[in-house]
Amino acid sequence: MTAFLIARNGPARGTKYLLNTEAVLGRQPGCDILIDVGAVSRRHAKVLREGDDFYVEDLQSRNGTFLNDQKLEFRRLLKHNDEVRVCDVEFIFQLDPLPKSQGGKTDSFGTPQIETVPASAGPIEGASCSSFLVDDGDSSNSSSTIMSKVDVTSTARGISVTATAETRLKALIEITHSMGKAVSLDEVLPKVLNSLFKIFIQADRGFIVLQTPEGVLAPRWAQARRGDGESIRISRTIIRQVMESKEAILSADAASDSRFEMSQSIADFRIRSMMCAPLLSADGAAFGALQIDTLDQRSRFTKEDLEVLASVASQAAIAIENAQLHEQSLARKELERDLELARQVQHGFLPQIKPDVEGYTFYNYYKPANHVGGDYFDYVHLPDGRLAIIVADVVGHGVAAALLMAKLSAEMRFSLATNHEPGKALTNLNDHFSRLELDERFVTLVMCVLDPRTHEIIMVSAGHMPPMVRTTNGEVQEVGDEAVGLPLGIVEGMDYDQFQFTLQPGEIAVLYTDGINEAMNADEDEYTIPRLKVMVSKPAPSIESLGEAVVADVRRHIGQRAQYDDMCIVAFGRR
Repeated sequence: MTAFLIARNGPARGTKYLLNTEAVLGRQPGCDILIDVGAVSRRHAKVLREGDDFYVEDLQSRNGTFLNDQKLEFRRLLKHNDEVRVCDVEFIFQLDPLPKSQGGKTDSFGTPQIETVPASAGPIEGASCSSFLVDDGDSSNSSSTIMSKVDVTSTARGISVTATAETRLKALIEITHSMGKAVSLDEVLPKVLNSLFKIFIQADRGFIVLQTPEGVLAPRWAQARRGDGESIRISRTIIRQVMESKEAILSADAASDSRFEMSQSIADFRIRSMMCAPLLSADGAAFGALQIDTLDQRSRFTKEDLEVLASVASQAAIAIENAQLHEQSLARKELERDLELARQVQHGFLPQIKPDVEGYTFYNYYKPANHVGGDYFDYVHLPDGRLAIIVADVVGHGVAAALLMAKLSAEMRFSLATNHEPGKALTNLNDHFSRLELDERFVTLVMCVLDPRTHEIIMVSAGHMPPMVRTTNGEVQEVGDEAVGLPLGIVEGMDYDQFQFTLQPGEIAVLYTDGINEAMNADEDEYTIPRLKVMVSKPAPSIESLGEAVVADVRRHIGQRAQYDDMCIVAFGRR
């Protein structure tokens, strides 16, 4: 009994995973079934085998594992066509009573070892089938009885071949016509195989294998002329040889071809004749292969058939590559739309207006390196009339950092609402973040709680640069350096010290993230804290003009180089 999990959606949509004794699902690279989705835990769930039974259980994941939409509380038995859901990624469990292998690699249960690759099926004349790759062993030392070869790189350039012009023209018109309006892979791939079945009426089965960006061979479409429900086992050895040599090959009697004597996929199904041709990109790189076979001993494929297939493969490769580019373009546009929406949502978390505090003026600037970022600033009015001015930096940038920033925004406000002292508020916030699985992410944060009646400021810092204070004589000091604690999320139970100072009339406090002082130019020279101090020390008619002068100077330093990190600066001063 062989069992599989088939991904219905997500990053590996269509992937068919063979289940052996145990398979761990999760985001950690070492997992047997890798699910590269942020909400998935590093080791989220596992499927294990006991005898002929398969079970699924949750591994204390953050967001749970669901079997047929029921959250798992304990190990559960899997049945054919059960749905297993990990966050939003769905898998279908399937049992397949394949015959025991007579050769090649097997596991302890006698099951052929199958590569974990995508597999999908498409219809032809009402029939469908599934496909997967098998390891055939090394046949590099076997003598070859291949009947014919065609150099596809030459065929693509239009060299003369011996197949009749009428046959070749008919084939090319057929495949060009059928794929003329197809733009997606799900349209192009079945049309390619449908065309091959019309051109080669003796063909029983066909499939198309594409190489993923990671270099894994992935059966993307398989079709059979008769719907007998069998699974096509595809020889990785043959596909690799065709792609590496960039030659289409014909085996007039594959079952006795010593070149493929180790190929279990051929031996099991007694293929009598097969042709396989590589798919080449515009720059000549092989990115897949298509293959057809026949069991009809009376209608073996010929050399002329191989030449037609090589020509068809060249045309098909163009259509498939165009479809891939089209899908990549659509995915890129969809991602851009999602990122723009994320940018708007993140912008909504940031203050839209500056605080209206008597005797004080404020300036703030925020610029993510990408659409969204991990820097954060906020003004939080406290019930007793005080104002918390916060600047923070989530390690990294991009979507993951932005999501953590959004959580920080909510948790920071809750901690301030439930703790009168800023130090205790930061301690509670750190305890909460330390209990999360942040995958080595942490947050630096500095907070100044201003009492506008006494002009006293309580400063707390979690691994962040201390505020700069410019005095009335233009001197710039970094205050509270001795009170800086560890960043948030490093260790639970950290007590944060408070540093208190008073802002005098005309004095200005500046808070910033390292995207300012570490901004680099084309020569990779950083802007530096000393240069920032010089800019802060310069006289300015207002807080607004001071902030804008600092930002302009940082921009001049960066020059034409792309912004490397998120940048944030907040300044406030007493009139």
